[in-house]
Amino acid sequence: MLTADDWPIAAALLSQGDAHPANASGSPVERWRADLLEVSDAGFSEVDLTDSWVRYGELTPQQARDLQDCLRSTGLVAASLSAIRRSIIDERYGAENLAYAHRTLDLAAEFGVPVVSVGLHRALTPEQREQLWFWTVEGHRDPPDDEAWSLAVTRFRELGRHAAELGLVLSLELYEHTYLGTAASAVRLVEDIGLDAVGLNPDVGNLIRLHEPVEDWRAIVEATMPYANFWHAKNYTRDEDAAAGLVSTVPTSLELGLIDYREAVKIAVRSGFQGVICVEHYGGDGLSVSASNRDYLRGRILPRREYAPGASRVRQTHGKVEG
Repeated sequence: MLTADDWPIAAALLSQGDAHPANASGSPVERWRADLLEVSDAGFSEVDLTDSWVRYGELTPQQARDLQDCLRSTGLVAASLSAIRRSIIDERYGAENLAYAHRTLDLAAEFGVPVVSVGLHRALTPEQREQLWFWTVEGHRDPPDDEAWSLAVTRFRELGRHAAELGLVLSLELYEHTYLGTAASAVRLVEDIGLDAVGLNPDVGNLIRLHEPVEDWRAIVEATMPYANFWHAKNYTRDEDAAAGLVSTVPTSLELGLIDYREAVKIAVRSGFQGVICVEHYGGDGLSVSASNRDYLRGRILPRREYAPGASRVRQTHGKVEG
């Protein structure tokens, strides 16, 4: 069983901006090394290869080797890869996004990355891009359509089989207004796919930040954690004025937001979760907030081993779970 000492906690690369070679003003290799050094200097040994930073499924073989060299030179281990905003059921780009996901799986295997997270969320709309916080304006909604649902099952199953052939696992990220946008729908989707290599990424923050009625975070965690094989961890404050019909949410640290991560980790451990945790944050110095989130999880929340002569028990910090 993993403990606080060895649980893999990866830094998301959301805070490092767009470093794809096509957008680099100088040498992309120098940019990659500088960005990864910042992550290492923040105290991380593991990193999530978030593809808002680099589109991994578009790299040439030489660029992939250069990126591997950057990881080695900065002492970072790529613990996970998150491919975002490329829905495989997009009416226009679905087939293209599916092909990208297959190439991304191949790169993950080449890099020794054990888990790849994908989802059904799409590119931000122009209206969303104009907002301070994009979730305050509604984006795409997956249709209540059996054919589209079946397509999602079929294509995720195809990706899951590919992942299994490569020795990887595929994780489906919870995201607002998609087939992964409620606990019940997400569980149904992964059960319909029916592969051991496919599980859930219970990114509950994506759901509780909405300026609309939302599910109770505990109910989401309880329902999805038995299927979890990876975890994007972030948090938001949430204020509701029911009489006025107002909701306000803002990103914050894991410790201070609506989701009680002390309780969420207890539920996760009780459910058997042993996956990589990827810490994320939007706004401000996201890398430093992610580092504080890592320290919070490792220092006070994750299970600890009882140190005594001959002891091998693991206990849940401040909890009732033992094993």
